[in-house]
Amino acid sequence: MYAIVEIAGQQFKVEKDKKLFVHHLELNENDSVDFEKVLLVDNNGEVTIGTPTVEGAKVTAKVLQHVKGEKVLVFKKKRRKSYQKMNGHRQHFTQIQIENIIG
Repeated sequence: MYAIVEIAGQQFKVEKDKKLFVHHLELNENDSVDFEKVLLVDNNGEVTIGTPTVEGAKVTAKVLQHVKGEKVLVFKKKRRKSYQKMNGHRQHFTQIQIENIIG
């Protein structure tokens, strides 16, 4: 059984006991969270597609930890103009584990 769910503006294919990295969620570690924007549910070959979401379907997950992603470097340069600039950042992520899919 799997589902397509929207979490923090992105769509993920989730299965039971799967671990995901999603954009930072304002929750504490070991909190439980429900996602109700379920777009598709596949229950052993029986596919239910939402318009736009599936009625009564939800996905429950547990927050494992908050982490930072790898550093992304942004380098800008204009040749022959003596201009170059380097910038970088690290994105904040939340690791979650899918506990249950109801649908």
